[in-house]
Amino acid sequence: MRLVLVNKPFHVLPQFTDTAGRATLRDYVPLRGVYPAGRLDYDSEGLVILTDHGPWQARIAEPRSGFEKSYLVQVERIPDAAALAALAAGVVLDGQRTRPARARLVEAPDLPPRDPPIRYRKSMPDA
Repeated sequence: MRLVLVNKPFHVLPQFTDTAGRATLRDYVPLRGVYPAGRLDYDSEGLVILTDHGPWQARIAEPRSGFEKSYLVQVERIPDAAALAALAAGVVLDGQRTRPARARLVEAPDLPPRDPPIRYRKSMPDA
């Protein structure tokens, strides 16, 4: 069984093919026979686990498996206690309630520079 950890860059599809010509994991991972376990959006960046083991891929990717995932996100404005409580209760997206989430404010992390840089607005605080 192989497990490969990849730091998926911004604007890279978390898959190995794309008919629209966008960058994919194939541009960064020279291995064959491994597949993403879970997904990040095209415009997200971060850890993607690749594996050649179907049961592990399913366990990591399936929301009902209980496999906990962590995300660090940038949001516009500073979330208040009510916003964090709403995430803890689960929010409705596309007519379906998400699973409850643990959310908290964190200090700005020391991350490597990104091209393009993370959006910065003088008149809009973010967290």
